[in-house]
Amino acid sequence: MKNRCLTPVEYQCLAEIRHQIRRYLHAGELAARTLGLEPRQHQVLLAIKGLPAGVRPRVGELAERLKIQHHSAVELVNRLAVAGYVRRHRENGDRREVFLALTPKAQRTLSNLADYHYWELTEAAPVLVQALRKNLRPVPRERSAAAS
Repeated sequence: MKNRCLTPVEYQCLAEIRHQIRRYLHAGELAARTLGLEPRQHQVLLAIKGLPAGVRPRVGELAERLKIQHHSAVELVNRLAVAGYVRRHRENGDRREVFLALTPKAQRTLSNLADYHYWELTEAAPVLVQALRKNLRPVPRERSAAAS
């Protein structure tokens, strides 16, 4: 794939899109901290709650979804368990698999954060969509095929 040089306007467009995404994420990080959670801890709770149907809530799955190392996910889960947000359990006597579940405390906290994030997203989404529409043009066919 041959790289083409981006114009200054295209760089501005990329920067604006990243800025809008970061703005949304930053607001969520502040909201999580206000409720006593670190942003990564909130991400773990949300990942558990929002797993697709049929996906089991295990540490390995969380590590994959959060794009972190397995041992980092274990440490996050350990802290959340100590704080009363997550509990571990085994099913069917299989000691090899440990599953995670949210506690009522986590459910309440996550609900409060989700309400805020949903509201924030309704504010941020139109600006982000406008930035995407304004700034992105279709990629030429040969370039998009090479990226696949």
